[in-house]
Amino acid sequence: MIRNNWTKDEIAAVYNKPLLELIYEAATVHRKYQDTAEVQVCTLLSIKTGGCSEDCAYCPQAARYTTNVDVHALMKTEEVLSYAAKAKAAGSTRFCMGAAWREVRDNRDFDRVIEMVKGVNAMDMEVCCTMGMLTEAQAQRLYDAGVYAYNHNLDTSEEHYGEIITTRTYDDRLKTLNHVRKAGISVCSGGIIGLGETHEDRIGMLYTLSTLPQHPESVPVNALVRVKGTPLENNDKVDIWDMVRMIATARIIMPATMVRLSAGRAEMSVAEQALCFMAGANSIFAGEKLLTTPNPSFNEDMAMFDLLGLKPRAAFKEEKKEVLTPH
Repeated sequence: MIRNNWTKDEIAAVYNKPLLELIYEAATVHRKYQDTAEVQVCTLLSIKTGGCSEDCAYCPQAARYTTNVDVHALMKTEEVLSYAAKAKAAGSTRFCMGAAWREVRDNRDFDRVIEMVKGVNAMDMEVCCTMGMLTEAQAQRLYDAGVYAYNHNLDTSEEHYGEIITTRTYDDRLKTLNHVRKAGISVCSGGIIGLGETHEDRIGMLYTLSTLPQHPESVPVNALVRVKGTPLENNDKVDIWDMVRMIATARIIMPATMVRLSAGRAEMSVAEQALCFMAGANSIFAGEKLLTTPNPSFNEDMAMFDLLGLKPRAAFKEEKKEVLTPH
């Protein structure tokens, strides 16, 4: 049964189970709600890079940190559509466009994004955007243009949030998720582990996500990619067992959600990624880069899929299922 009334204690009891028992339970739930042979393959392109006014401590695109990220203005529409076509040919079914903005502004850049959305949508790919905070009217405009999903991560627990970001509040994040949901856009929201948070913080973030009025359709679980020049560059590498524990807990408490194995895959072996799929992950980002950080190549991912007997999930599967289901 899908529940939105989890307590922190209940989530902690799941999270703290002996690891093999936790993986087994998550795999059992996964089988019940998902086709375990299917993994959604998404491509993420940075359409406007760097120069962001926020102070997110993990982010190489923040203007106040000196990192190796070059600032690029918004890409031309034709360039973005050409990249989307290549991603589709390589097996991606969802194309996500990321812009390093604090919030969306009603200007010519946003008009251009709307054109990009319409163009990618016409390719029969699910279009996702991640561009910072949104108003209700902007969310509606994106929906009307054909945006399928909007990503806006909570990053961490409400308690730890102030240690990582001071330029906007946790409530600002939740407001944007509310605007996205209200517009009828699919919600993609998760977080990052390895930010110096405690296990209680990880449980707190999962608590917030799992007690939203409706679970996010997609929950990315990211391992911090430590980037030189950011305040968190010297943090410890995230332990694979912590990733597995997070993915398995997310799968058990949000059984119908796509749980995405996101940033940090470049530092994981195929065996480690296989454990994450077994624990309930059923979505990845494919392509050489995740915004500005390294990611395994399409060819490496397809070789891993062949080895593990996985296949890419079709685009718009939920809608097609509803059309085929007799009412």
